[in-house]
Amino acid sequence: MKLKDKVMLITGGSGALGQTVVPTFTAEGARVFMTVRQTEVAPPEVSIIQANVTDETEVQQVVTEVLSKTGRIDGLINLVGAFASGPAADTSLSVWERMLSLNVTTAFVLSKAVAPHMRARGVGRILHVAAWAAVVPFPGAAAYIVAKSSLLTLVRVLAVELGGSGVTVNAVLPTTIDTPSNRTNMPHADRSTWASPESIAATLSFLASDGACQINGAAIPIGT
Repeated sequence: MKLKDKVMLITGGSGALGQTVVPTFTAEGARVFMTVRQTEVAPPEVSIIQANVTDETEVQQVVTEVLSKTGRIDGLINLVGAFASGPAADTSLSVWERMLSLNVTTAFVLSKAVAPHMRARGVGRILHVAAWAAVVPFPGAAAYIVAKSSLLTLVRVLAVELGGSGVTVNAVLPTTIDTPSNRTNMPHADRSTWASPESIAATLSFLASDGACQINGAAIPIGT
């Protein structure tokens, strides 16, 4: 088990992707703390923390709670994100700001909260889920693609700033993720290049492990 006894903070773990990522991490031996917006029932090996991770104060409270219970956070696995369609000309400011908030600002706030502790310990993993569209845009989802591109830039900036500290920052770039909702919303789509949740979870679990200690600033495509 490559994550045995590692303390992992997983945000957005109750979503479609998290339903695969969280069990993958616990199966690898990780002690998982998972943030949720509303109270949920979780397996005994997962600790639930109710929090709004778009709020910097609540995020800091989450980090403080995990540290008080375990003394450390070995990895942040940020699965929080959102999608909105629409070309730039038809995108409202509220949608634009929502995409930036959920896809970029949350990642910034979370990374900022865990990085000092990880740097002080000389080890840590910070992982974010961006999107292949951040590299190869497609028409009709302007705010989402700009937000994911900004997230990718944030990952690269953090990787440079934390380089040499023992803390690594990486991203995965899935294509459309093969979830029930995406299948329902796109019934006629070609799913041959869709990213499976299992592939994403396996990649994240490796990047969170000691074996990935020399991987920093990477953006790994999945499903292309």
